[in-house]
Amino acid sequence: MSLISRTLITAVPLVVLAASNANAQLIPEPWVSVGARNNSVTYSVGAKFIGFGAELGTGPKGATGVDVLKFVNFPFVSPYVGVGVYSGDKTVAYSGGVQVGASSNFFLGVGYNSVRGVNGQIGVKF
Repeated sequence: MSLISRTLITAVPLVVLAASNANAQLIPEPWVSVGARNNSVTYSVGAKFIGFGAELGTGPKGATGVDVLKFVNFPFVSPYVGVGVYSGDKTVAYSGGVQVGASSNFFLGVGYNSVRGVNGQIGVKF
């Protein structure tokens, strides 16, 4: 394989990733979330800013913790993955989901957190 081919194979995914973060929001976008895990209601609040986010949540048996999220911002949809630290039996959590622009001022999302379970989200764009 030539040097040009190897350079293109390496550069194209990096350019796509950079372009997807180029339209990252400059004003934080907060959300609230309600979910369920093991017949318990779970809650969280979060915000995203420049392709990253943080979410503070409560789970079953009083587990409380925080997740750090990485978003990939496309024009109408923002998938994300994250990792968190929680009190209680399970101390490390992983999460993933997607947020979709419902209008110019609101977005909706659905996600999964290994401590807090499946959740629905509603957020505000400023």
